Amino acid sequence: MTWISLLADSAGLESIYGGQVPDLEDVSLHEVEILREGPALNLRFDMPSFPKQPPKKWSVQGFNTVQVTLGLSGLRSVSLSGFTSNPVVSISLRAQDGITLGIESVPVQLLATAEMAYIFRISAYTNSVD
Repeated sequence: MTWISLLADSAGLESIYGGQVPDLEDVSLHEVEILREGPALNLRFDMPSFPKQPPKKWSVQGFNTVQVTLGLSGLRSVSLSGFTSNPVVSISLRAQDGITLGIESVPVQLLATAEMAYIFRISAYTNSVD
């Protein structure tokens, strides 16, 4: 089972990537947000690759990076250890008593369990590092 199949609605991301959504290995993590409403957790990160046939408006604007905010609602537990100014992490989702999200890297460890996972936002920008 892939991470994308565990989302409540993955149609937007699957459409952008032509059904070939990459695994979440070596992604640049920008933000971890924990909200009391829900309670919820949001992760904002750059996808590891740009789609081969991106939306026309992204191509016209010269964008080269897809940024996703992944949301977890009905948050039951969360544990965060470590952080850094430019974390590059691997993110995993699995079905286990709801949805379990894990982040593994040398400086960052995160484990969260929630009722459901969904894509909160999809955007693109020009990343000058690429």
